[in-house]
Amino acid sequence: MERVAIIGIGVIGGSLALAWKERLPRLHITGYDKPEILDQAIQRGIIDYKATSLVDAVCEVDSVFLAVPLESIMPVMNSIGPHLNPHTFVTDVGSVKKPVIDAAKSLLPDHTCFIGGHPMTGSEQSGLEGADAFLFENAFYILCPDGTEDTAHYSTLTALVEGTGARVLSMDAQQHDRIVAYVSHLPQIIATALVNVAADQNQSDPAILELAAGGFRDMTRIASSPFSMWASVLEYNRTDVDTALGTLIDSLDFIREQLREGADIQQLHPIFEKASSVREEIPKDFKGFLRPLSDVFVYAKDEPGVLAHIAGALFSQGISIKDIELLKIREGTGGAFRISLENDHMADAAVTALNSHGCRAHRLQ
Repeated sequence: MERVAIIGIGVIGGSLALAWKERLPRLHITGYDKPEILDQAIQRGIIDYKATSLVDAVCEVDSVFLAVPLESIMPVMNSIGPHLNPHTFVTDVGSVKKPVIDAAKSLLPDHTCFIGGHPMTGSEQSGLEGADAFLFENAFYILCPDGTEDTAHYSTLTALVEGTGARVLSMDAQQHDRIVAYVSHLPQIIATALVNVAADQNQSDPAILELAAGGFRDMTRIASSPFSMWASVLEYNRTDVDTALGTLIDSLDFIREQLREGADIQQLHPIFEKASSVREEIPKDFKGFLRPLSDVFVYAKDEPGVLAHIAGALFSQGISIKDIELLKIREGTGGAFRISLENDHMADAAVTALNSHGCRAHRLQ
């Protein structure tokens, strides 16, 4: 593997390139996107060559990564199909796999090996600005072989993926789509619905959104994702999302029944116990679709310069603040800041730095 083409130099495509530049520096990377994005990628040393067309991008490479939105994958496959060399294999990064793999069988030449892929990570930022060489570090990267692919190509793709720091997991495409319906697509729908319910109720109870901080804000974080990003995902995975949604509705109906007058509220006890136990079993050392931030709580006096003091303490240790929120304050007494860091390691370092600078800081596990 010497030459790879990335179609779409956004968060995922740009992060692939950055990761390979650090870990596989001999790999020659061709990029294709809008001219202004390619210019920026060249200037930043993210890619080695900016292709002038899709044909130019794929005609002399060993592998092609389709890092474009889900709805664009099929049109791109249709365009590049006639121009692929027999030895070139193709993969994608879409979050729904079965429809893409099925389309590849009809849109790509018979001699072309296509292997569906899905990196289980992401960023709250969009475009090349959100690209990060460590985006895939310790994240699952799903590959969906269908049994017909060349084993050498699959081994090469596995090596490339592992070259980003990700952990490869092989999975059947249908199983993949069913799982992500529950762990990614359903949570997005829930978060969106929760925010909208609160917003509608806020019309008659204006204090709702004022109080919607803390847990509510955390659990609805992904509601900020634009519909343009989700439209094709929900379109291509309608059946599995519908099934997942039905399962959730059944669960909510049961809970609702126990809340009715005369019902036994203790029937909900096993549900809470099960949820608490299962949540503890969820791996904490893997990244998800949106990397969870680690929060540090800092208690500060109400006096000039306190925020500068906190930021300075973190800056002195090279710790970057990802988000900051003033939770509460009483004039003349003080309040608490919630500071979000990149990961648990950075959060622990932040607590140490802040406490050593006279601040009272701690993490909630």
